Amino acid sequence: MDISEIMAMLPHRYPFLMIDRVIELDPGARIVALKNVTINEPHFAGHFPSQPVMPGVLMVEAIAQACGIMAMSANPTFKERPLYLLGLDGIRFRSPVRPGDQLRIEVVKRAEKRGIWFFTAKVSVADKIVVEGEVMATVLVDKPGASP
Repeated sequence: MDISEIMAMLPHRYPFLMIDRVIELDPGARIVALKNVTINEPHFAGHFPSQPVMPGVLMVEAIAQACGIMAMSANPTFKERPLYLLGLDGIRFRSPVRPGDQLRIEVVKRAEKRGIWFFTAKVSVADKIVVEGEVMATVLVDKPGASP
């Protein structure tokens, strides 16, 4: 999946689009996506200018966007109702990510119960895990009788 296909699925745009390419996709089950980290991304101006490090929250956002692509690939109606994070468990940052790195984001769906999806995520750079943990997400559904 290239960037134009990703942008057709996700509502995010620069500078908040965190997925550059999808290299493996088993709809609703597993995804492997890539994020190229470049020095001209706006967060590097202040985090930390003399030794730039990608903020952990943006790596978690990349995981969330990969979850969204995987879920939407199995459920096309999610395009109108994107996936929202409900929780993060055991997220661990193992190593700093710097400009020039390429994130390999692998997400596997563990379960789906009562509209809640449970994922296991692992992010690596050059085969070294830099972030890992568990994610819970759901699609928000309007209450009966609610107006848009």
